[in-house]
Amino acid sequence: MALPKISEARSLNDQELDEEIIAVKKQLFQLRLQKATRQLEKPHKFRHAKHRLAQLLSVEHERKRALSATEAAVQE
Repeated sequence: MALPKISEARSLNDQELDEEIIAVKKQLFQLRLQKATRQLEKPHKFRHAKHRLAQLLSVEHERKRALSATEAAVQE
């Protein structure tokens, strides 16, 4: 399974982006729980989930930064 592409994260709208961030955080929690109870069968899922979370948070930050830049340009 390949790592997710950032273009997939950029294609989401703001609400879907927030929902996806929450879902990935829950997935990471479940993976940590499985690791602690020694039930984790696929440890590579940690890397995929962390990678996906980083992408989603990056896209969210890009959008907030772009929004604040446009607001600053409007005020000037």
